[in-house]
Amino acid sequence: MHSNYGERRARQGPLGGAVRAISAAVALGMVAPLRRRDRDAGMTTAEYAVGTVAACAFAAILYQVVTGSSVVSALGSLISSALSAIS
Repeated sequence: MHSNYGERRARQGPLGGAVRAISAAVALGMVAPLRRRDRDAGMTTAEYAVGTVAACAFAAILYQVVTGSSVVSALGSLISSALSAIS
């Protein structure tokens, strides 16, 4: 060991320069690739299939609601009242 090890350790603080080393690694972009490898890159085929089925089911329900007679009549009366208010 160096003779000035205690002085350096006291100067660097209780972590012994670890914070400085991590900060330098982050600044140099060395940590970001490690984080990117841990994350999922995207959905798998099964997730795409489930998402597609859910989107189709939602679209079918929305189509049934919008083309239902109550919604069509409500929209018609809303448009009629808006046009009568203008003129």
